Amino acid sequence: MKNDHYYFVSWNVNGIRAVAKKNALKWIDDEVPDILGLQEIKAEEDQIPEDLFEHRYRHLYVSSSHKKGQSGVALYTDLEPEYSSPCYEVDILKEGRINEIHFGNIAFFNVYFPNGKRNEERLIYKMEFYDRFFQRIEALRKEGKSIVFCGDVNTAHREIDLARPKENEEVSGFLPIERAWIDKLIEAGYIDTFRHVHGDEPDRYSWWSMRTRARERNVGWRIDYFFVSSDLADRIVDADILDHITGSDHAPVMLKLRR
Repeated sequence: MKNDHYYFVSWNVNGIRAVAKKNALKWIDDEVPDILGLQEIKAEEDQIPEDLFEHRYRHLYVSSSHKKGQSGVALYTDLEPEYSSPCYEVDILKEGRINEIHFGNIAFFNVYFPNGKRNEERLIYKMEFYDRFFQRIEALRKEGKSIVFCGDVNTAHREIDLARPKENEEVSGFLPIERAWIDKLIEAGYIDTFRHVHGDEPDRYSWWSMRTRARERNVGWRIDYFFVSSDLADRIVDADILDHITGSDHAPVMLKLRR
């Protein structure tokens, strides 16, 4: 029974209006997750099409970038959050990167982490963003909150998490400093739910370059995640990559968590 668990879905849509034109979110009507977190929507709230799916969620939280047509996150839910925020203490440049909501004892984050490939300055900003985010979730844990966060982390953790690890050792998204941040997360007691459920299952990716027909050949990266704090470990029911869903260069990822 769905009522026995929370069902969360996260997807970097790479343009919500483009996805709408492809009718690529209609499957939500069959699934109706308790929380749907979308990243890289590239839109203001009033530009989000109303016909993405038929289900009418009670709440929509949107954080758009101050630079039009870039970044942006949206969170749909039928839950009744006690708190919601764009979390500008982490997203200090107001690039539209975080939805933070609290319900029950859970602090939930939908996050589009920065990409460091453009230049050294953006890589430095990405690492600073990582650190600020870590401080935020750790502070909430000290207050007694359980943590769930999802989104495009823009880093593959281990060699198993990308098809061409040797070729990408010096590329942002697989640099030692980026991977070390995920090590730090795990050491601090956060669980990569996909690996928790699937172990070292190979060839499972969530992003493929659109330039080289990489998805057809499954030459990809696993950079989209659901992490939970360790106190929620025994409540993990399932976690997976919905790689049969198309419409973006990313696949959605999902988490089921016992209530």
